[in-house]
Amino acid sequence: MKNNPLVLICMFLSITAYCQSKKQTKLVTEFSALNKKIEVYTTADSTNLKFYKSDNLSFTDAKQPLETEICVFVNPSKKYQILMGIGGAITDASAEVYAKLSKEKQEELLNAYYSKEKGIGYSLLRTTIHSSDFSSASYTYIQEGDKELKTFDIKHDKQYKIPMIQAAMKLAGNKFTIYATPWSPPAFMKSNGSMLQGGTLLPEFNQSWANYYTKFIKEYQKLGIPIWGISIQNEPMAKQTWESCIFSAEAERDFLKNYLGPTMQKEGLSNKKIIVWDHNRDLMTERADVIFSDKEAAKYAWGMGFHWYETWTGGAPMLDNVKKVHEDYPTKNLIFTEGCIEKFDANKYQLWANGERYGSSMINDFNNGTVAWTDWNILLDQFGGPNHVGNFCFAPIHANTITGELIYTPSYYYIGHFSKFIHQDAQRVSTAVSRSQLLSTSFLNTNGKMTTVVMNKSDKKVTYNLYIKSRKAIVEIPAHAIQTLVY
Repeated sequence: MKNNPLVLICMFLSITAYCQSKKQTKLVTEFSALNKKIEVYTTADSTNLKFYKSDNLSFTDAKQPLETEICVFVNPSKKYQILMGIGGAITDASAEVYAKLSKEKQEELLNAYYSKEKGIGYSLLRTTIHSSDFSSASYTYIQEGDKELKTFDIKHDKQYKIPMIQAAMKLAGNKFTIYATPWSPPAFMKSNGSMLQGGTLLPEFNQSWANYYTKFIKEYQKLGIPIWGISIQNEPMAKQTWESCIFSAEAERDFLKNYLGPTMQKEGLSNKKIIVWDHNRDLMTERADVIFSDKEAAKYAWGMGFHWYETWTGGAPMLDNVKKVHEDYPTKNLIFTEGCIEKFDANKYQLWANGERYGSSMINDFNNGTVAWTDWNILLDQFGGPNHVGNFCFAPIHANTITGELIYTPSYYYIGHFSKFIHQDAQRVSTAVSRSQLLSTSFLNTNGKMTTVVMNKSDKKVTYNLYIKSRKAIVEIPAHAIQTLVY
């Protein structure tokens, strides 16, 4: 009987059906609010509440909500993108300020950013390929005129930036993503003969500049710093008083397709990701159309980076452009690569609106398909620098280099309501609100816990109902507050 073909076929079909049923059971298993407790963490304006565990709540049976109720609806069965990480940039400015701190304050700063227990658990880091405006001076890794890159040396970075990155890596652990961005090619490679004030990459240096990226990656990796990926150019449509270089959409497409992409492959770096655009939301759809519609260019592009400095009127930034790119090119990833509050003013360290800008941007960007979110400088001094062209800005944490004091701003806490509680590889699930004074997003962590972030932009406290299908909980959020619910 055991060798009877008919019996063997029946056994095979039975086993297959069993496996399929188990697979289907696994697929339909989803998050349930039944018997779940809710931990509520709150940060609010004009209070001492900072990640304050304000409530422990329970779900109860829910009926059809009334039209008069304010609600946050979470639907765990509708799943979207996987979170790659949340973090900020270690620039020359951040590293130079960090080096001036006492050992105790250095430890405090690193814990504040990279520890899940003591801080907000950053898992993502951006850094610069040679200088940016947030450097004490312009510099490159080669001698001027060295087209063959024979003098390539990252010794400048070994003084401040690399030691700080290594310290952050040690604290953050293994799942730490680092990517890098250039602000300008060396002056001799450009049409205007300067790293500043825009200009374009001269055609005869396309290959030299492509080689420059690969040398940077390999030199950092020799020091134990794994570079996950690079973006092609910071803000390629901006002529700035600092390091900048103009790439039209076609120029960036062709440089990626004909030089950078093939060079990365030739140098054994095809596993490194390449990010295009790395500029504001306003023109990102046009850039996506030009690059992602070209199959030869698109095959090298992991996705698109974007910033928040767009010029906008009418009360809202161009948030829907992120959604538009995600809908049009769903196989390409979206990453917020830079944002900060500009025009530094020491009298506005605790301006609450600065934090709210972060919260609003992060919620909308995640809800529009973004897989990673990166703040700009993680640390600046009491003047909003150093910056070699006077472009002083805010950071989530500032250091007074005279007193040694660390100054935590609202932006730090608003970012932390996401990065501290939403972990790498968490998956976003459907979330909607019934009133415009609230914003919300939700992620299901790999440990099975749901995290819902709710932000109240209004001047009054709000009582809302958190609905998970047939279950609900009643939650109160103060005026101008952000809240994370873990359940």
